[in-house]
Amino acid sequence: MAFQFPDNLHPQCGPVAWMLGTWAGNGHGDYPTIEPYQFGQELIFTHDGRPFFHYMARAWIIDEAGEKVRDGALETGFLRCLPEGHVELLLTHNTGFVEIYYGTAESGKLELSTDAVVRTHTAKEYVAGHRLYGNVDGDLLYAYDMAAMGEALQPHTWAKLQRR
Repeated sequence: MAFQFPDNLHPQCGPVAWMLGTWAGNGHGDYPTIEPYQFGQELIFTHDGRPFFHYMARAWIIDEAGEKVRDGALETGFLRCLPEGHVELLLTHNTGFVEIYYGTAESGKLELSTDAVVRTHTAKEYVAGHRLYGNVDGDLLYAYDMAAMGEALQPHTWAKLQRR
């Protein structure tokens, strides 16, 4: 599907404009405290002409045949675009976390690290994250590293998504 830049795109959003729209595909998850798994996922980036995108994501656990087993993670937030490719990402998760990320965007690449993580008293221990998104041959590839449950920052999930 061909992507067209919206007429009302805020200039500060230029480095991440390629992310606008709906993306879907499959990914993998692993961590020392859990069994490896596969998931399906949908990401949606929308905007209204101001210097931010609204972000929504949902995932579901899939079996080896790619069939849905159960619902998984939900997250929503705002990717705030600042001058010179700097960005802020504010995220809220259904698992009881709120995160603030800072990072940089350049053409086809977005890299972010947490500055703050807040969790409810019922959420599992989670202390830091790092996200890398890239436009690779028109697909959105990402990798998410996390530090949680006493483990150091390390790979947790990665996926390849196609524009819908």
